Amino acid sequence: LIFSGSYYVGLQLAKLAYQTSGLNSQKTELDIKELVTRAYYLVLVSERAVKIIEANKINSKKVYEKTRNLANAGIIEKTEADKLSVMVTSVENAQKAAERQLEIAYNMLRLQLGADANTEINLTTLLDEVSQKSKFENAVVSPFNIENNIDYNLILVQGRIAKSQVSLQKTNYLPTLTGFYSYTEKLLKPKFDMTPKNVVGLNLSVPIFSSGMRKSKVAQAKINLKMVETNTQLVNQQLTIQEKQLRYNLNNMLEQYENQKTNVDIAKEVFDKMNLKFQQGIVSSLELTSANNNYLSAESSYVDILFQLLDAELALRKLNGNL
Repeated sequence: LIFSGSYYVGLQLAKLAYQTSGLNSQKTELDIKELVTRAYYLVLVSERAVKIIEANKINSKKVYEKTRNLANAGIIEKTEADKLSVMVTSVENAQKAAERQLEIAYNMLRLQLGADANTEINLTTLLDEVSQKSKFENAVVSPFNIENNIDYNLILVQGRIAKSQVSLQKTNYLPTLTGFYSYTEKLLKPKFDMTPKNVVGLNLSVPIFSSGMRKSKVAQAKINLKMVETNTQLVNQQLTIQEKQLRYNLNNMLEQYENQKTNVDIAKEVFDKMNLKFQQGIVSSLELTSANNNYLSAESSYVDILFQLLDAELALRKLNGNL
């Protein structure tokens, strides 16, 4: 083959197909990283919830034991101790639910990692390391580079493929030139033989008439190219809007996270004061139980918002192709 337009354009299409395959591989890898990271975050948050409830249970049991001893000594009524036993039972139930949630989170992480169900997992990166405030603040202000987005790069390659398809259809108008060489050796040949042993030649194929088929294919390829160009603009706009929305979500969750941290501190302070007043006989066990429930509710909301904050930051990083 000496000259063939379709052959050279075909080489370009093969390279673009290879690029597409590589980008699809990167996209799959990015999706897997996102799923594993989210499962990892869920385990960290679930562990934090279990530790909070365990600490609360220990404290509640101490208060209950002191109250029961006072009730047995006749200093206070037995009903006060009975009311606190309900609080301890409620905390124990919350602990069991949190432990089940933690096991579900570990199983989800094993599933995303493709690990055996009995595989023991030890997390080396702690929650405090992944939830540093500076990390979220940097994500909020970091600029968005759409060229780092895998989906955008895929649509760009599709545009180059569509352009090559137009060129491929246009090559049908071009001639094809091939060369050949042959060698012939005769075992039995006449005395007078003018047939050459070596033959070198060229074949030229010139397209002349195709009933308008070539023109139709070129027109269709141009239409496909225009559609891809329109889709590229659409994807550009969608990714830009999505990035703004994710950035807004992250900023919003960061504000909620800071507010909820303050709420937890206040609820903990109120509970500690109520506990002290209860021991002094100033408040009832019902008020102490209510303060404890408010504290646990604040901690639960804090853990939920923290996970949503981590997930929002993760989504923004994925959009930027930075996982």
